[in-house]
Amino acid sequence: MRLLSPLRDGAVALLWGALSLSALGDQLYTVALTWIAVQVFGAAAGYLNALGAACVLLTALLAGHWADGWEQRRAMIGADLVRAAVLAVVVAAWAAIGHPPATGLIIAVAVLAGGQAVFRPALQRLLPALTPDREMLPAANALFDATDRIARLLGPGLVGLLAAFLPAMHFLSLDAASFVLSAAALLAIGRLRALPALRRAGVDGRGLRGIGRGFAVLHRHRLLGFCLWTGGVVIGTWFAAFFLALPLLIARHGIEGPGGSGLGAYGLVLSAYGCTNLLSNLAIGGRQLPAHPAPLIFTGTVVLGTGTLVVALAAALPVPPGWLLPALVLGAGVSAIGGPMEDIPLAVLRQTELPLGDVPAAMRAVLVVNNAGLLVAMAVAPPLLQMLPLGVVVAGCALAMIAVGVAGFIRFAGSAAQTAAP
Repeated sequence: MRLLSPLRDGAVALLWGALSLSALGDQLYTVALTWIAVQVFGAAAGYLNALGAACVLLTALLAGHWADGWEQRRAMIGADLVRAAVLAVVVAAWAAIGHPPATGLIIAVAVLAGGQAVFRPALQRLLPALTPDREMLPAANALFDATDRIARLLGPGLVGLLAAFLPAMHFLSLDAASFVLSAAALLAIGRLRALPALRRAGVDGRGLRGIGRGFAVLHRHRLLGFCLWTGGVVIGTWFAAFFLALPLLIARHGIEGPGGSGLGAYGLVLSAYGCTNLLSNLAIGGRQLPAHPAPLIFTGTVVLGTGTLVVALAAALPVPPGWLLPALVLGAGVSAIGGPMEDIPLAVLRQTELPLGDVPAAMRAVLVVNNAGLLVAMAVAPPLLQMLPLGVVVAGCALAMIAVGVAGFIRFAGSAAQTAAP
């Protein structure tokens, strides 16, 4: 398969395997933490996710120029080891006092979010260096994008199975171990291959001037500039629907899944999302991207919103109790198809149509806008969920996604020339 061809390279295969384990650890941590927070705080659990988004936003804005000064592989190793250390401290504190340390969990959310803001832009710069053949970049991006999607398939199901006998704190232990393995793989890659030290293109900026360069290079490409600003709307509404409203819906309706628990039901729905997400990833990554990818990108946005609308209808309509969980599984499965239709073409465009030295700054600008959207959504969603029916809030999220997709079609699908840089 074309999709698997980058794995013939030992360095690419090693990095992909390590990041797959790390992504799985992240999913175990994220699903367990989301469920615990909803049980403790109810709708106010959204503020914990808002904190994580704020930390990604601040790190990308204020520390991006510092991280760019590092060789990309070392930046990734440092981010992995710091996150592993913080999780280990939280687990030790939890074991000592016998309950989750509230302050420790807040610190862990903040540090893991900041580490993501360092790690992801460095990976975007490292990947083209590992894959010099530009024709292989769609497959390479799909493979590395699939690490998160495979984790969304396996992670929630594993949570449902492991929750029966594994103490909750050790979901954090597993995530810490996955960060250590990722760092070890990155160290080994340095022994397999000498990689070029990439520098930023043009004038070296500092602080907010540095992040401004990322915005500038994206705006020179009309399609990437449009997707930059609308991406915050899509990410924020998607996260509010699936990581706040969905677990609340399951808890309020007493829906039970594998193991007879609400956590098992939540894990099952997210596993369904992961399954079709991965299949869509394989389909998109296994073929050459179209010369003008705007229709593919915005079809994906509409599909994402349509599946979320199915979840909203399941919450709002008088669905028989035995059919509610299958309806949520269906909605999640449909929604997940759209993600790779957006993400893979956008990643390839950033890596092939922007100066390579500016890719980290551009990725950091994407992180800033996406997490600003997530921050706003998770700050606004809790009071909305207290004032409005849950199904109405989810429907609003779905319609916002669909509106972005339709606007993109109107703006770009009729004129391929408008998608390129002037």
